[in-house]
Amino acid sequence: MKTKLITLEGYNKLRIEHDYLWKEQRPEVTKIVTWAAGLGDRSENADYTFNKRLLRQIDRRVRYLRKLLPELKIVYYDPEQEGKVFFGATVEIENDAGDIKTFKIVGPDEIYDQHKGYISIDSPMARALLKKQVDDDAVVSTPQGDKTWYINKITYQQE
Repeated sequence: MKTKLITLEGYNKLRIEHDYLWKEQRPEVTKIVTWAAGLGDRSENADYTFNKRLLRQIDRRVRYLRKLLPELKIVYYDPEQEGKVFFGATVEIENDAGDIKTFKIVGPDEIYDQHKGYISIDSPMARALLKKQVDDDAVVSTPQGDKTWYINKITYQQE
């Protein structure tokens, strides 16, 4: 089951996506479908077929967002989080080989566009890092075995 947490930034992006799909893109596609339907034979009309499919995709995404948005819990920055890894933290980690990675721990619904540098709070890496401090090491279970990462830096974006 997915965690229903989200940052304020992620919530606002989903809200903007919903508003764009519903108020701008859907009315445009609906006009095209109506125009194409008026041309006659719909079975051979590419404009009608393509835009009707697009309209179904838009409606499906809008339904999903309308169900999702009220269920999400926005997690705001709290100064008490400083120094430890919690939801919304940007963490820099390093392994024994000297590989350095930096990412932000966010809700699973914030990484739908595969934004690089974001990982889900539900991921094994995020779970291993939670509540750790700078200079702590976190052991992450992977299919190749346990991997140890050292925490170099923790920052929070204050909203």
